[in-house]
Amino acid sequence: MVMVERVEAIYQDVVKRNPGEVEFHQAVKEVLDCLGPVLVKYPDFTEAKIIERICEPERQTIFRVPWQDDRGQVQINRGFRVQFNSALGPYKGGLRFHPSVYLGIIKFLGFEQIFKNSLTGLPIGGAKGGSDFDPKGKSDNEVMRFCQSFMTELWRIIGEHTDIPAGDIGVGGREIGYLFGQYKRLTNKFEAGVLTGKGLVYGGSQVRTEATGYGCTYFVEEMLKGKKNGFKGKKVVVSGSGNVAIYTLEKVHQLGGKVIAMSDSNGVIVDEKGCNIETIRQLKEVERRRIKDYCDYHRHAKFIHGGNIWDVPCDVAMPSATQNEITGKDAKKLVKNGCIAVGEGANMPTTPDGVQVFLSGGVLFGPGKAANAGGVATSALEMQQNAGREAWGFEETDAKLHQIMRNVYQLCSEAADEFGSPGNFVVGANIAGFIKVARAMSAHGLV
Repeated sequence: MVMVERVEAIYQDVVKRNPGEVEFHQAVKEVLDCLGPVLVKYPDFTEAKIIERICEPERQTIFRVPWQDDRGQVQINRGFRVQFNSALGPYKGGLRFHPSVYLGIIKFLGFEQIFKNSLTGLPIGGAKGGSDFDPKGKSDNEVMRFCQSFMTELWRIIGEHTDIPAGDIGVGGREIGYLFGQYKRLTNKFEAGVLTGKGLVYGGSQVRTEATGYGCTYFVEEMLKGKKNGFKGKKVVVSGSGNVAIYTLEKVHQLGGKVIAMSDSNGVIVDEKGCNIETIRQLKEVERRRIKDYCDYHRHAKFIHGGNIWDVPCDVAMPSATQNEITGKDAKKLVKNGCIAVGEGANMPTTPDGVQVFLSGGVLFGPGKAANAGGVATSALEMQQNAGREAWGFEETDAKLHQIMRNVYQLCSEAADEFGSPGNFVVGANIAGFIKVARAMSAHGLV
């Protein structure tokens, strides 16, 4: 009881020191709620105030991003980079360009990244960045001018041995290319390892585009195998229709499952025959159109304007869009409709009450910091290739990713067993990720 009260006091102090940052508060509470037994077993973590230190970013940078649109009008956005923890290696984490971005979002993502990166077993710390800039509806030239202005400030604090950004929502290959070009221009260095998610022609890695979706599917497959099951014959719903969702769809189909529903901000498509990946890829990656247009190519499918994808009955749910998209009410509906497994392809897409519904309902639940670690894992593999001036093939890189996701599953499973919560991958992921970072912080002294 004393330890529970101590952890709660730490959480309340985080809330007080970071007012209004509700997503960050939620991410911290989820981790801290799992750590009582760890502090009992490792009292030196309490004495060194590891939790208090891990909840405070090592560095936060906020900067102005002025740029000119195609009409010649000056626009001003805000840029962020939160370098949260470097105990395990240089800072590593994506950049998000979306109107919803503010400091609290970046801190929640950076905090999650610490433990996600720890679970991969690779030598990378946790960070996140981005801007409230919205690339939707912007021309390539407008996006380029914004990225160049953004990097004109960001370049001062990044580097292949310091901080290595990547993509996230709103930041794909186009944006990474513009960012890298400006970094090269400013530094007069071809420093391939400074950004990941690069194009294959200038130092990118095979499988990086597919990595988060593939990795999440591999993790869910491991959970299902633990129950003598698998994707074969399973009906799956995947929220979103961006990069993560598209390659979740591809890998689910390769493993014998069938994705019957996908979504975007306008609504949901349902295709009981199985969503066609080539159509989705053409609409979203090439033409940048809405998901509803899928029905123009597949007349048997239906589009539900403003629909809730979690109302579609399924065996497996793969939330792959954004944070807090599955509420407690949604979770109850999924359980009622027979859902047996959930894999979080997005970052923190399930609300705390939704998580509890899944856990109490016996649903296999893969939390984002474990299930979607494939993206950053393959980014780290890209860093390895850049450092060695190498380029691995698709099958070799995919095999490495698959093994990393098996290892992540094993770490989570073993930690959950050790600390009295068998089968609870939320507890397992938080504890396994935390202990590794805590040990490194202790070894480094008071820094």
